[in-house]
Amino acid sequence: MSTIADYYDLSRIRPEVQAVLNRLNELGPNFAARAKGIDVDATFPVENYKDLAAEGFLTLTVPTEFGGHGFSLGEYAMCGAEIGKYCGATALTFNMHNSSMMWSRFMYELPNLTDADRAAFAPLRARQFRRAVAEQGIYSQPISEAGQNWTSKPAQTNCRKVDGGWLINGFKKFASLAGYCDYYSIVCTEHFDGVEPRHEDTMIFVVPKEAKGLSVQGTWDPLGMRGTNSRDLVLKDVFVNEDDLMMPRGLFIKTLPHWPHMMATLSPTYMGLAQGAYDFTVAYLRGEVEGQPAADRRMFGTKRIAVGRMYARLASMRALWWQAFMEAQGMPSKAQVLRMYAAQYNVMEGVQEIAALAIRTCGGLSMLKSMPLERMYRDSRCGALMLPYTSEIMEDYLSVLTLYDTDELDKAPGDEGGARSSLWRGDAGSLKGLR
Repeated sequence: MSTIADYYDLSRIRPEVQAVLNRLNELGPNFAARAKGIDVDATFPVENYKDLAAEGFLTLTVPTEFGGHGFSLGEYAMCGAEIGKYCGATALTFNMHNSSMMWSRFMYELPNLTDADRAAFAPLRARQFRRAVAEQGIYSQPISEAGQNWTSKPAQTNCRKVDGGWLINGFKKFASLAGYCDYYSIVCTEHFDGVEPRHEDTMIFVVPKEAKGLSVQGTWDPLGMRGTNSRDLVLKDVFVNEDDLMMPRGLFIKTLPHWPHMMATLSPTYMGLAQGAYDFTVAYLRGEVEGQPAADRRMFGTKRIAVGRMYARLASMRALWWQAFMEAQGMPSKAQVLRMYAAQYNVMEGVQEIAALAIRTCGGLSMLKSMPLERMYRDSRCGALMLPYTSEIMEDYLSVLTLYDTDELDKAPGDEGGARSSLWRGDAGSLKGLR
């Protein structure tokens, strides 16, 4: 397997971050050994999470004053990519957990919050950080709702005020970690009699797994990423109160549009997956794959050329992706957002190309389920489909932002279907209902 020195400039990475990255590579072979069973049985990677918790890696982005590592978004992204080299499902669900930590961390730090906003936010995020650090609690962050484009309309899952709190009703699709996490971060829309649902009324609550009225339903039998256990989450009259808020009223929509990079955090998994497919191909052609004949296949010119193509694609993907995440910040510039969109697109498309070329180059044996490339190939197909930044949406966003100024976006053609509601729009935010 490759090491971080093979693709990063270590002089630009803090020693404490390097230590975590190296430790993840030491744990990686254990993740890889479990990946086949996780995939075949579509079971959650419980043992991998025990390893991550034992190392304290469930708190990478939690501020140091709360007992976490205090990593930046870019530093976290590198960690996710290292896990993705070995087990895509572990890396993808690892991101779902850490996203809840990141929202509490980075949105609190945005300059558009008032002192009153932060005073209300502070005890709520302290509660989440304490759960992650002291309890080693695992969070799930289900957002998607079947048949609904949550990037263009208010969440269909709703809450209504009752005595002492709210009742949540709704449905979440692709609820990764369903049944295995300790807490669910539930995005919903507060409903009021006689008022159409609005983005401004978006709320986010932390719901314990044992909450009355919450159930995990259905089966999980997808093409790839089978270990995420992304079954359906149903909420029927789930009671929550002020203490269950992840953020105070109004802050989620006030902050999320100004941190667009946080909606691209699925890409580290697929960056790592691309690296893993390349690493396996090199080892296979060198006759260094454990359990396989030590056959040196490097004499075939076609295979050498294919590996050269894979490396060229991988290196260009990594360079753009790393830059985009290392410069990630709240209130980004248009240039930073364009680079992030381009990085997201290149990773999600490039991982499929690399995995397909790896299968072709390694040959017939690589199609067997006993070989990891078959799983990597299926996993690689999934990233380009995942909202909010699917490859199709990225193509549209890149085309619009490169050809139109920010103040022209409302009049740019092609917005009739509403998919551009999650498009970054500078200081105005990204959700139409808030402009």
